[in-house]
Amino acid sequence: MPRRGTLAYMPSPGEVEYREYDLPTAPAGGLLLETLVAGVCGSEIHIFEGRHPVLKSVSLGHEIVGRVAELGAGVSADTAGTPLAVGDAVSVTYFRACRSCPACGRGEFALCTHALDGWLSDPEREPHFFGTMASHYVVDPRQWVFKLPENVPPAVAASANCALAQVVNGLERLALKAGETLVVQGCGGLGLYSVALAKERGVRVIAVDAVAARLERAIEFGADHTIDIGDLATPGARIATVRELTAGEGADAAIDVTGAPAAFGEGIEMLRAGGRLAEVGLVLTGAEATFDLGGMARRGITVVTAVRYEPRHLRESLEFLARNVDRLPLHLMIDGHYDLDQVEEAIADSAGRKVTRAAVFPTAG
Repeated sequence: MPRRGTLAYMPSPGEVEYREYDLPTAPAGGLLLETLVAGVCGSEIHIFEGRHPVLKSVSLGHEIVGRVAELGAGVSADTAGTPLAVGDAVSVTYFRACRSCPACGRGEFALCTHALDGWLSDPEREPHFFGTMASHYVVDPRQWVFKLPENVPPAVAASANCALAQVVNGLERLALKAGETLVVQGCGGLGLYSVALAKERGVRVIAVDAVAARLERAIEFGADHTIDIGDLATPGARIATVRELTAGEGADAAIDVTGAPAAFGEGIEMLRAGGRLAEVGLVLTGAEATFDLGGMARRGITVVTAVRYEPRHLRESLEFLARNVDRLPLHLMIDGHYDLDQVEEAIADSAGRKVTRAAVFPTAG
């Protein structure tokens, strides 16, 4: 194994530096991974544009599937107890949990006060490899690790540790029941996962997006109906269409994964009395939405949010992929492939919606 690696570092928004460091040894209780695939999440776009509330200079990337290059002392299995060896492909939670803050004390590991401490570390500090857009990645003992199911290719699982697991969390909070109708607002990666997960639960899905190609992909993932914002340009027209599709009542639930604050109020109006809405993926502070609070209260609407996820959601995500990899076109989820020296291009193409989802492939295999 080479003893030096390369990483993509953003010293300030809009800039990328490629830095080389000696590879560290795996920490006790942790791992050293060779990065196979690093997904480009919407957060990378926000970070690169300087809009993220926390991350202003950072080693880029947090979605990953990696190959175990070295096991740290005491590590012989993943978090679920599955034996682990050098060469195995794994997915890891992109955040860590300190196990000592108030949130961790309540078992709410997704809300750990120190969740992003590792990612925020300066790469000049050992062990250097804190971001996934790099040749290697160091897994801290405070992260959770799950071995990939044998039938799941690394590229299919690339965004499981953020996009898919976060949607699993959001849909769990919606408590969907078979036979209900769900509106999926936005059909990028999060939206397509929402469609597929909901359909597996026996839910009827109405998908909404402004990009025709994304709506076509949503149908491939199981959507029963689509609403093209290009055809129905006003919120009123889209709300009316949802009501027409639900016998005038409105949908039982909605999940907003657009990242656009204006979609929130529209989603509320698409719901029946007693409906539920999950806001997932919009984590930029200062994002304001206008909606009728009194009307929402009178109709008994419930709103839930999901930031990050509980570690078990990552395991559930990998199990979902294993069940559906031969049934759904999951291999099409990532349709933009980039080398490590093309990080800026990958982020730009994602921001411009030239691809459904981009990923960086630092190593072959």
